[in-house]
Amino acid sequence: MLVFCLHRFYTFYASYDQGLFDQLFWNTIHGRIFQGSLSSGQSSAYTQDGQIQTVFYCHLGQHFVIDFLLWMPIYALFPTGATLVVLQVSLITAAGLVLYALCRHYLPPSIAILITASFYGANAVIGPTFANFYEHCQIPFFVFSLLLALEKRKWWLFWSFLILILGIREEAGIITFGIGLYLFLSRRYPRLGLAVCLISFSYVTVVTNVVMPLFSNDNSRLYLTARFDQYVPGNNSPSTLQLLWGIITHPKELIQSLFTPVDRRVKYFLGQWLPLAFIPVISPAAWTVAGPPLLVLLMQDGKSALAMSIRYALTVVPGLFYGTILWWSQHQEQFQPSFRRWWIRFIALSILFTITSNPNRAFYFLVPESTHPLVYVPLTRQWEHVGHIRSLMQYIKSDASVSATTFLLPHLATRLEIIRLPAVQLRLASGQIIDVDFAFADLWQLQQYQPASKGDRQKLQDLVAFIDQLLTQGKYGLVDVQDGVVLLQKKIISQPETITHWLEWKAEIQKNSNI
Repeated sequence: MLVFCLHRFYTFYASYDQGLFDQLFWNTIHGRIFQGSLSSGQSSAYTQDGQIQTVFYCHLGQHFVIDFLLWMPIYALFPTGATLVVLQVSLITAAGLVLYALCRHYLPPSIAILITASFYGANAVIGPTFANFYEHCQIPFFVFSLLLALEKRKWWLFWSFLILILGIREEAGIITFGIGLYLFLSRRYPRLGLAVCLISFSYVTVVTNVVMPLFSNDNSRLYLTARFDQYVPGNNSPSTLQLLWGIITHPKELIQSLFTPVDRRVKYFLGQWLPLAFIPVISPAAWTVAGPPLLVLLMQDGKSALAMSIRYALTVVPGLFYGTILWWSQHQEQFQPSFRRWWIRFIALSILFTITSNPNRAFYFLVPESTHPLVYVPLTRQWEHVGHIRSLMQYIKSDASVSATTFLLPHLATRLEIIRLPAVQLRLASGQIIDVDFAFADLWQLQQYQPASKGDRQKLQDLVAFIDQLLTQGKYGLVDVQDGVVLLQKKIISQPETITHWLEWKAEIQKNSNI
């Protein structure tokens, strides 16, 4: 996993959010706590109100990710985006080891090994790990650690990991609420379960309604409105309490969200259950612990919530695996050689389906993006292209301001002033608005994928027109054009041969893609 993840990063397939979190870490270790111009590019002030992005925007208004402070010392030693890639894979790996210890509390090695193999072979684990760095990569490790502390009755560790889970993100309390609900309903620790439920609900309520609005109202404007608008119609900035009341008072919309579209939900459940040989289906504990985060995913609009290769899938994983452990602890006689063979086949199938789905294009050099038409980038050709990107990147000094296309951002993010093309203006801490020093675009990658993607085709068309506009206005001049990678610099004059290269490349893509 680490090899493939680093390969994805170094061949420029990591995208916007990888750069966003890299800049967030870099700014924090330099005293600008949780600030970032790339985070500003995701704010409602920019995306909805059309304001200019700022270098001093605080990410905590979007997501309350205070656990990142735990990893800042590691990042300070190795301040690069690759560090976050290694951190994400390491946390998932460590989670599997804690899971094995949790299994061994109840089960013999034969079953514990297969459950651990199920974790490492699950699409819902592999897919998100191949994605950009996200706060969700902490969830399995912290939740399995909390559950292990519970089983060992190490109460100081239990409460410590509960705090750590809540600090992952503002809605992480939904995960711990499921754990508390299980402890209460199963009557194992009813008082503890009730306390965990109350703490979890209170944390989510206070953080989202009191703390985060101190930084911005982006959580409600960007996420609650976009994903749950069917429950709060006409409210462009609902609070979590207003959303909860909207869900209660809109039972028809709730039922519709939970069960439709049916095919997508069936596919999602099968993907989650497959590596565990479908045991979670018959485990009451699995339904109870995983129930609250699962309900939140089912209630959301859009396709991303139920995508197996996206980070949200990890919120359900710990509950399913814990429920499976508890089920096997009471049915060990069912672990027969024939079932063991089928279980191994299910794990193998899960891995096969994961690879062939090419999650987050991690296997772009093995699995075509499309067969009709054939869209495929050979490994040697991609690394050749990487050389051209690196060659042009040398012109951009470490303290220069830059605007770049999505897949270039993660490799330029360790700076104060960086945004995504086509934006070229940025507001500094002094209030001054500047045009960035460099505009950097990788058009070649869009060219490769545009036959199979209308979105990439439109982006390519828009960026070509935008670069022509910058050149016509005279604000920027061409530094160089190599293999469809274009670098422009403010207040320079383009050399005739560079303009010729640009015109020749434009003519080539217009001929081949009708742009």
